[in-house]
Amino acid sequence: MKKTILITGSTDGIGLETAKSLIELGHHVLIHGRSKEKLNNTLKQLKQIDEQAQINAYEADLSDFDEVRKLANHIKKEHGKLDVLINNAGVFVVPNKVTKDGLDVRYVVNTIAPYLLTEQLLPIMDSDARVVNLSSAAQAPINPNELSNQSALSDGEVYAKSKLAITMWSFNLAASLGDQGPSIIAVNPASMLGSKMVNTAYGVEGKSLKVGSDILVRAATSDEFSNVSGRYFDNDYGQFRSPHPDANNNDKTKKIVQVIKQIINDL
Repeated sequence: MKKTILITGSTDGIGLETAKSLIELGHHVLIHGRSKEKLNNTLKQLKQIDEQAQINAYEADLSDFDEVRKLANHIKKEHGKLDVLINNAGVFVVPNKVTKDGLDVRYVVNTIAPYLLTEQLLPIMDSDARVVNLSSAAQAPINPNELSNQSALSDGEVYAKSKLAITMWSFNLAASLGDQGPSIIAVNPASMLGSKMVNTAYGVEGKSLKVGSDILVRAATSDEFSNVSGRYFDNDYGQFRSPHPDANNNDKTKKIVQVIKQIINDL
């Protein structure tokens, strides 16, 4: 069955590889990026796969909550239904660590913006829809208040905290929606994939991006992911596993979501 699928951060890396695979399978793909030039180049590249493919491109800077809201509004206006949202966009090493609102850009892009985008798109996602959130094998405990402050920690430490936080809110949102909304799934696409992010952070080439894109395609389209809301798939092991224990702590996940909502509501 043909699905309408939004992939954030899909002008390069795992996002682009996932878009290519989904187009080959005949799905309607909505690509996203923060650079108009890269979006146009990506659109041309994807059209070479199938000239008749349904592809829409959306430009937005996910470090800006106003742009996240505009992105959601454009999609709601142009599409009556969204079958899958893949919150793939993420940052590790950034030239400027502070957003225009004074927040840590790494927490905003990796954790808070995906929550806001998901929340905004829920009205056009039914109980058969899916939200696939990019987690990581790197998960480190986080005090919820860290999300609202600039961090002096290393990029690696903040990345691990941001990835546990997105896993935590995935579990919390899945529990709160129950059967009334889309399935919310957190996925570690695999460690040390050959993305620009990994190369910049660690100076290594990494494994084939197909390892990561293949699991995202499965999470978006296959029956094995149809009734697994509130679970974590670890592609390093090729199976559903338990994430960091904090993700299964209801009190801790509630506090993470409370802080995220407060940050969003204040801006």
